[in-house]
Amino acid sequence: MQIRSLVALIALGLGSSAIAQESIAAKQLAGPPEEFAAMRAANPIDAAIHSKSALIPILLQKDKSGGFSWHGELAADAASLRFLVLSSGDLSVDVAAPGAAQFAPARALAQTAQSTRFGVENTNFPADLYEFENAQAGSWRVKVQGDATAKREAFLLVEGDSDTQLFSYQSNPNQVRGETIRFAASLTGDPASGVNVGEQAGQVTKAQLRVTAPSGQVELYAMQDLDSDGVFESGFVASEAGLYQAQVSVEGRNVDGEAVLRSAEHVVPVMDRQVTLTQSNATLLNKGADRLAISVAVQAVNGATHFRAFGEVWGVDADGQDMPVAWVGGMVEPKNGAIELGLDARWIQRAGANAPFELRHLRIEDPNYYVTMAGSAELPISGALPVSGKKGLNIAIDDAMRMGVAPRNSSAAKGVGRRLLLVHGYCSGGVWPASQFSNASTFLDANQNRTHDQFARLINTFGSTWNSFGIVAHSQGGPASLHLYTYYWSGLDRATGARLIQSVGSPYQGTNLAGILATLGGWFGVGCSTNNDLSYSGASAWLAGIPTSSRAKVNYYTTSFRTTNWWTNDFCNFATDLVLSDPEDGTTEQAKGQLSGAINRGNTTGQCHTSGMRDPAQFLDASRNSVLNSNAAR
Repeated sequence: MQIRSLVALIALGLGSSAIAQESIAAKQLAGPPEEFAAMRAANPIDAAIHSKSALIPILLQKDKSGGFSWHGELAADAASLRFLVLSSGDLSVDVAAPGAAQFAPARALAQTAQSTRFGVENTNFPADLYEFENAQAGSWRVKVQGDATAKREAFLLVEGDSDTQLFSYQSNPNQVRGETIRFAASLTGDPASGVNVGEQAGQVTKAQLRVTAPSGQVELYAMQDLDSDGVFESGFVASEAGLYQAQVSVEGRNVDGEAVLRSAEHVVPVMDRQVTLTQSNATLLNKGADRLAISVAVQAVNGATHFRAFGEVWGVDADGQDMPVAWVGGMVEPKNGAIELGLDARWIQRAGANAPFELRHLRIEDPNYYVTMAGSAELPISGALPVSGKKGLNIAIDDAMRMGVAPRNSSAAKGVGRRLLLVHGYCSGGVWPASQFSNASTFLDANQNRTHDQFARLINTFGSTWNSFGIVAHSQGGPASLHLYTYYWSGLDRATGARLIQSVGSPYQGTNLAGILATLGGWFGVGCSTNNDLSYSGASAWLAGIPTSSRAKVNYYTTSFRTTNWWTNDFCNFATDLVLSDPEDGTTEQAKGQLSGAINRGNTTGQCHTSGMRDPAQFLDASRNSVLNSNAAR
């Protein structure tokens, strides 16, 4: 775990990364006041995990027989009891139903007992699945045993009834080293059944927060219902920088009085503060040709190459009342003790605003984890304005107002020809059958773990061979491509054709697998490591900086398992079905594959996320690939 923590710290710092050292050709983003709410920092509760399962750590200890064993209890509250034992060794599992005096081998009693794997692409873990149909409700005893050669650490993942779910979220926005990070937990109904967010269903009787620091140190914190409202809370001080794993576990009872056990696994990036504001005001700079820049004085630490920043420009109307003008933002580089947020003067004219102007709700974030490093509720803006006063009713919003002006001599504009880029996803390789696409090239960054920002810039470097390109993307390749179009000038901005970015199976709102894989990886140390952008919270923070105008450039498809019959479970992957909400493709839940503001091309049943699942892989659909190819911009 020490080595993995070092990797996490390097990833968070990015000081030695070749990706981070490249100069950026960033767009100067802006939009109308109608988009203010969408562009503000994400509300943590919007990224809550709804969990119908519990992940239980197993630590085998030496017993009287000379072997090693673990004893535990499972609360069976669903029609069928399904659980996984995840281990890198050979373990035997015995169970005893409620009221049974003796243990019996789980493989002999279970209607289904098979070996499988749990994970995403090439980050997956060996597991044994046990399913007991028409299971007796109550407490089942479980005994896991191994010999002297068996590894001592394992996990048990048990599925509960989806009508009773753990509702867990980070209850404050803190993620800078030295700050206190808090979590909240309660029991709620299934969101798919139409219950309101946070509406309670059942009662928590005990809750615990288990925190694994980047160094591997584990701390346990009892969660308390301080306000007697059914919501349990606790927190910890983040004393290290890096990726934390925070597991919330609860015991309780559902509305029928049956015992339930649930857990939620959160990924929490914690950063050292890399930038601070050094003045209590901002300065307006005239860049010529209707271009302005709002200069904010900052002090950035060495190695901090760029940040994601957003703010709102406000003025006053003819009566001196506050008037919104536009939001501004994008990726910014600290230069000469300041960052600059570009602003087209026509936004001021369109609003008909007058001085004095202010920059409100300013936040400056790390570009990979979207952790706010510095900010201000209000910064007065000083400097002369080229326009003001009269409202420009006929000013149409164009690309220059939304994105700024493309640099004339950027390396991104020096390529030759047109191309379609075939992009894979997280911890994957070249998944698209190239023979089904014309005038296309395969982007390959095989079996790697990248943030959206790192991924996007790698795509840009690969695509710079051509003057223009469109993208067909799988899984994380979709968000990474949208990130590229949103923040950086590239061949996407010169492409022509019906559809600029097309994606299949992309978890735009994250996947519940991300936190569980982070927890498993911390113990087993395999796979491509943790990806915060694929977690619910990471995806929510990322989306808070993606404007509607960029989302409109995306055409996306989702798929889900083939429905068989009403008396059996439908699934793409036996193992991941225990933690994902139906319908899903084995990795991405259909609900979390939605991208508001983009073009939804529909859901196809009978296709799974990748190869090796029950139904065919979604990227092998020749009919859809023909549509993707013929409609792709290049």
